[in-house]
Amino acid sequence: MAAQKPAFKPYLQDQLMAFPPTFDELIPQEHPVRVIDSVVAKINLLPLLKAYSIRGASNYHPAMLLKVLLYGYMTNVYSSRKIAEACGERVPFIWLSAMARPDHNTINRFRSVRLKETLRKVFEEVVNLLCDEGLLSIEEVYTDGTKIEANANKYTFVWKKAIQTNKEKMRKQIDEIWKHAQSVADLDEIDPEPPTNHTVSSERVNAAVQKLNEVLGEKKNIDKKVRAKLGYINKNFPMNIAKYEAQEAVMGERNSCSKTDPDATFMRMKEDHMKNGQLKPGYNVQISTSNQFIVNFTIHSNPTDTLTLGPHIEQHEQSFGKAPKKLTADAGYGSQENYTLLEKKEVEAFVKYSLFDKEQDKNYNSKHSFGANKLFYNAHQDIYICPMGQKMEYIGNTIRKTSSGFEQVLRKYQAGNCSNCPLNGSCHKSRGNRIIEVNMELNRLKAKAYSLLNSEEGKMRRKIRCHDVETVFGNIKQNHGFRRFMLRGKEKVAIEWGLLAIAHNIRKKVA
Repeated sequence: MAAQKPAFKPYLQDQLMAFPPTFDELIPQEHPVRVIDSVVAKINLLPLLKAYSIRGASNYHPAMLLKVLLYGYMTNVYSSRKIAEACGERVPFIWLSAMARPDHNTINRFRSVRLKETLRKVFEEVVNLLCDEGLLSIEEVYTDGTKIEANANKYTFVWKKAIQTNKEKMRKQIDEIWKHAQSVADLDEIDPEPPTNHTVSSERVNAAVQKLNEVLGEKKNIDKKVRAKLGYINKNFPMNIAKYEAQEAVMGERNSCSKTDPDATFMRMKEDHMKNGQLKPGYNVQISTSNQFIVNFTIHSNPTDTLTLGPHIEQHEQSFGKAPKKLTADAGYGSQENYTLLEKKEVEAFVKYSLFDKEQDKNYNSKHSFGANKLFYNAHQDIYICPMGQKMEYIGNTIRKTSSGFEQVLRKYQAGNCSNCPLNGSCHKSRGNRIIEVNMELNRLKAKAYSLLNSEEGKMRRKIRCHDVETVFGNIKQNHGFRRFMLRGKEKVAIEWGLLAIAHNIRKKVA
C-alpha cells in the first residue's frame, strides 16, 4: 500500500488572472484605513492648499500625504522613511496613496513645513465632526499633562545657574586685575570701580577689557602672571559673555535648555530607567479630553503644570470660540491664578488644590489643629482668635509675586501677648508674638473649589477624570510606543503631537 501524502492548497505564484483584483477589494469594508479616507474627505483642506506655490513642478496632493501620515501615526509608523517604504509594500498605504511613491524627504517636508500653519485647523475640523456625531463634548473637558522626551542629546545641556556662576567668576577676575591696574596707574587714568562691578553684560565686559588694555598695555614693568591673565581675558571674555547672553535669551524664564533643541527644557520623566532621577530634555504636553477623545492640546517648555493652564484655555477659546463650561483637573493646577482665571471666564472648575486629598483625612486635620486655617475668624471685627481665645489683630499686608508675575495679597494678623501662654511652643515656634499671613482671596477660591469637588457631581467627575484623560496618555505612550518626539523645535513638536491626536481620535472612533 502506497504511503499517503499530506494535502496542500494550490500554490501557483505565476498563475495569471483574467480579472485581477483591485486594491479596494483587498481592504475590508470595516478597515480603519477607510475611516481615515472618509474623515479627510469631509474636512476643509483649502487652508492646506494655500501652503503650496502656483509655480514650479507639480506636487503630490496634500490630501494623499495627510491620509498616509495619519494612517502611519495610527499604526505606530512614525518615521518618514518607514512611511515612504510602506507606500510601496503595504496594501492600505498603497490604496491611500493611489500607488504613488513619495520619498521620505517629501513626507518629512510636508509634515514639518506644509502642516505648520494648517494642522491645528485640520485637528479642529476632526474634533467638530466627532462633536456633531455626539461622540465628545467641547464644553465639559478633563485636563492633564505629561512630559515626553525631546529629540535632543541629553548631555548637551545649558543651565542658567551655571551661566550665572561663570559670569560671577568673570566679574571677580576683572575686579582682581582692575585693582592691580589701579596700583600701577595714575589716579585720573582709571575709575575706582570696574564697569562690571554691579552688572556683567557684553557691553560692560568689553568696556572693562578695553580700559585694562589701555592702562596695562603701555606699562612695561607688568608682572608676567598679570600679563598672562590679561591675555586670557582678552582672548576669552568678550566671546564667552556674548555666548552666555545668547543662551540666556534662548532660555528666557526657563532654568535650562538643550543645545540640540533649544526649545526643549530638562525635566524629570516618569520613564526613569536608571532610577537616579536623571533630567532629560523634553516638552510638557497638555491635553483636554472628553469621552477619551482629545479635544485640545498645547505644547509647553515649562515643566510646571500650574503655569500651563492659562495658555491652554486660551487655545481652547481660539479653536472653538469660547472657553469650556466645565473643567476637571488634578491638584497640579490648583493655584490662585488659575482659579481666578477660570472664575473670570465663567468656567465651573472642578480643580483640586494641593492639600485637598489630605484634608479628607480626619487624622490630618487633628495633627494640624493650630494652623491658621483652623483659627476662628470674626469678619465683623476683622480679627482672628487664637487657641487660647486671644485676639489677633490686623497689622498690614504683604504682596507676593509668583514666578508668572501674578500678585497675591496676604493680610497679616498678630497676637497681643504670647509670652506666658501655656500653648507657646505648640501653637507656633517663632520668637515673640505669633504672626499669621492669610490670603483671603485664595481661601475664598479654595472654599468654592472644596464645595464643588465634594458635591455629587464633583465626586463623579473626580472618578471619571482618572480614566478619561490619563488613559489617553497611557494608550499613546504604552500601547502605541510613542515616548520620544522625532522632530525638533516647539512648532514641529506641536505638529507631531497634532498628528498623534488626530490619529488617536480616529482610532477611538473606529473602536
